[in-house]
Amino acid sequence: MLWRLPYWLTNSVKTSMDSSIGLQARQIVFLEHRDTRLYAEVIQVVPSRQLCWVRPLVLITLVYEDSQLTDLRSCSDLVWPISLFRPALDVEVIPLLTQMLASESSEQELVAKQQIHHFINQVWQDYIKSKE
Repeated sequence: MLWRLPYWLTNSVKTSMDSSIGLQARQIVFLEHRDTRLYAEVIQVVPSRQLCWVRPLVLITLVYEDSQLTDLRSCSDLVWPISLFRPALDVEVIPLLTQMLASESSEQELVAKQQIHHFINQVWQDYIKSKE
């Protein structure tokens, strides 16, 4: 199902994220790569290892002026570098969660798991390349 991304989401301000910005448990963050954003809830931050344990909520892919919203609540948790996450603003998250909960899509869990797996692979490949 395609959703229209609000103007404020497509033109959101890019904030720099460094390890000094303190993420907290229960905070909503996002991981952005190309035209896709993964929104997730922080479960735990491991500052000594610069890692963040997150629980995926929704994956949004921009397709021209529309967006595809995938419910990821049934997918596995992730442990990723803190530097890849940015805090999400309430004004961008609340409408997304409302849409997700209202639709309670019949999309199969397998499709959601495949989409997040593909997204994570793309991000990781680019992350490794940037470290070389």
